[in-house]
Amino acid sequence: KLRASGPVTVAEYMREALTNPGQGYYTCRGGVGESGDFITSPEISQVFGELIGIWYISEWMAMGKPNTFQLVELGPGRGTLTEDILRVFKQLASVLSKCDVSVHLVEVSPKLSEIQAVMLTGGKVQPNPEDKSAYMEGITKTGIPIFWYRDIQDVPPGYSFYLAHEFFDALPIHKFQRTEKGWREVLVDIDPEVPDQLRFVLSPSRTPATQNFIQPEETRDHVEVCPEAGVIVQRLASRIEKDGGAALVADYGHDGTKTDTFRGFRNHKLHDVLSAPGTADLTADVDFSYLRKMAQGRAATLGPIKQREFLKNMGIDLRLQVLLQNSGDTATRKQLLHSYDMLMNPEKMGDCFNFFALLPHHRLVHPDKKDKSDSKSPLPPVAGFNELLLK
Repeated sequence: KLRASGPVTVAEYMREALTNPGQGYYTCRGGVGESGDFITSPEISQVFGELIGIWYISEWMAMGKPNTFQLVELGPGRGTLTEDILRVFKQLASVLSKCDVSVHLVEVSPKLSEIQAVMLTGGKVQPNPEDKSAYMEGITKTGIPIFWYRDIQDVPPGYSFYLAHEFFDALPIHKFQRTEKGWREVLVDIDPEVPDQLRFVLSPSRTPATQNFIQPEETRDHVEVCPEAGVIVQRLASRIEKDGGAALVADYGHDGTKTDTFRGFRNHKLHDVLSAPGTADLTADVDFSYLRKMAQGRAATLGPIKQREFLKNMGIDLRLQVLLQNSGDTATRKQLLHSYDMLMNPEKMGDCFNFFALLPHHRLVHPDKKDKSDSKSPLPPVAGFNELLLK
């Protein structure tokens, strides 16, 4: 492709390397977990998913317990997180008894959707005909209907809780560099010195992306923008505005301060992004300030807040104590403490991961009570972003 038509944007390079039907990393490999190329929080500890499950239930209660509830996960990996959340829903079945719960997974990888189906339904799934919006459906081990889609647009409208855990960081980014001649886009090209190697080059003039994605007030000299993330946040925000619900985004990222975060992972080690494309996971930090901007005021936003603060607010310490008391053997205790440290230690995941939420405006401000002094029924605080108050 490069030989035929010249340099490509970093976004196009990422898209090819990750989702090319024949050679893409996610389409053919998708290495999540101990044996894969990266490991995610739900793979480390069940507590992570349980607390997210509690977050959804606490928001559902704060919003007046609507009688239907779609759990929609974007890029669900192996399905571990959904499995942990469903376990909480099962344990709190008496609370959810009058509510119609269903699960909707947005997954492009055929390989990962098979793994998810086995984990969540024990393989009880059937493929759907082309004209159906879901390409596969089944019943989870806990007895809830579950559906798979290729695109968020295919998920039926309705009161929904959305989850994007380590989803936005794998979406293709454009990279820009400030030069004496103004902004230039960073492109990927063949290295003329070493014909089968790739290198970064700067676009000779402004590209369409440079014109569209750089904010006039930008102060950084190097910027990464993920337009696809912007589009998805706009869709989430307008769905939440129309149908209610909430979205929770958990990812590593920053609030519009970082510059160059594009990197690769292979076998749990950093990997040069330009070498052997298709064999490593490529990722970039999420710019939460950009997501906030793209919500365009349609939904209220909270965060980003550090993972360790969010989990602390959600009561992880109490949950850990209970699990430690109930575990009989030293090995399990050791594993629990180790995974707690992975999730909470500022040097590990505690500080680099953030939580960010989209909620309907009325969840944070009473529609009829703009004047705060006269709120007879104060709105319950949003769990995770404040301390969880368990009635």
